[in-house]
Amino acid sequence: MPAPTRKVLGRLSLPERTFVANALRTETVGGVLLLAAAITALIWANVPALRDSYASVSHHHLGPAALGLDLSVAHWAADGLLAIFFFVAGIELKRELVAGDLKDPRAAALPVVAALCGMAVPALVYTLTNLTGGGSLSGWAVPTATDIAFALAVLAVIGTWLPSALRAFLLTLAVVDDLFAILIIAVFFTADIDFAALGGAAAGLAVFWVLLRKGVRGWYVYVPLALVIWALMYNSGVHATIAGVAMGLMLRCTRREDEDHSPGERIEHLVRPLSAGLAVPLFALFSAGVSVSGGALGDVFTRPETLGVVLGLVLGKAIGIFGGTWLTARFTRASLSDDLAWADVFAVATLAGIGFTVSLLIGELAFDGDAALTDEVKAAVLVGSLTAATLATVLLKLRNAKYRRLYETEERDEDHDGIPDVYEEDDPAYHLRMAAIHERKAAEHRRIAELKRAERLAEVTGGAGEDDDRRA
Repeated sequence: MPAPTRKVLGRLSLPERTFVANALRTETVGGVLLLAAAITALIWANVPALRDSYASVSHHHLGPAALGLDLSVAHWAADGLLAIFFFVAGIELKRELVAGDLKDPRAAALPVVAALCGMAVPALVYTLTNLTGGGSLSGWAVPTATDIAFALAVLAVIGTWLPSALRAFLLTLAVVDDLFAILIIAVFFTADIDFAALGGAAAGLAVFWVLLRKGVRGWYVYVPLALVIWALMYNSGVHATIAGVAMGLMLRCTRREDEDHSPGERIEHLVRPLSAGLAVPLFALFSAGVSVSGGALGDVFTRPETLGVVLGLVLGKAIGIFGGTWLTARFTRASLSDDLAWADVFAVATLAGIGFTVSLLIGELAFDGDAALTDEVKAAVLVGSLTAATLATVLLKLRNAKYRRLYETEERDEDHDGIPDVYEEDDPAYHLRMAAIHERKAAEHRRIAELKRAERLAEVTGGAGEDDDRRA
């Protein structure tokens, strides 16, 4: 007997759907704040009366020099606040690996292959563009990242009813994308290493792990320890955000019998609003402030480094993710969910071309020492992300009516038990509840019908008496 065909991007399980809905709700709010921060940065950096103050605040130094932490505000945002973002990314990845979709190798293949292709193809597009145009290959990693918060903010703004399976695919894709972005930063953008500081950071991480395994609780233990680990990691020469993801991966994300939520889930619930609502928007505020003019925007499409970034984000991401998804489905003999079309996958792949936060960070690392080119690459990231967002908006709007019907089906709860009806179709108790509801409705309609019939008979009887009187 042939094995049943596996569905790609089918309906999520109820627990996974609940988790995704909660996570995306916070990310969407954070994405709106991210958009606001980026717009504020562009205005602040381009209005003549404000431009100098933006540079002054961004380059203002503070912090203990004796500890090697006399950093600019912009540097604190990139190395300090983004460590919180990557801490949450580490927890997300751990949860996906032990309790989410990535736990099943067959289910994990789709987002992993899609993410890898969605990073390899943009890097290839950038490389070919710069080999052809004689540009620098240093920025090959800039267009490889996806900004989930920015992408979800676009979804919130255009009001799409994107089904939960596609939203979960986008979220999981971004989590895997973040993991590989962290590896790229660690491997390719670490120059000189201070092994003493790195050893200290490793020892701190070991203590962090032991305390977790011993069940020690209290933010007053972990927050100071996390700060020490972060400072040592920064001074080691390895990008400090690696400390964040390492600590996130150490948290336990599986539930025990006496737990409603695992420690990882509880901490993620507490820290995610700080990441999405403060850390990432502040990073955007001090990274997106590039000078924008007609000439500067024109240069984005003429200089190979910046053109490679734009093409990598707009074309490379869409082609890579869509191609990876299609190939995975093709070679695993899986079929797309009956509710979706391949055009939906391409629209989401285009949306993944919004590579804001991590792309800006990698751009700063790739062209460190060349301030002019760094700003031009940042402008290219903005142009590429805006172009991808516009194209995705058009593609998603074309299918919005279909998405709305799918969303309403997923959300319908006619028996009012807090669980969508689509998840109870195999439960006899659900059908008995629905039968009772329909019987009550039927009884009410019969009562109304009898009442209306009686009223109509009364009108007819009354009218007949008046006619008889007139004839008499």
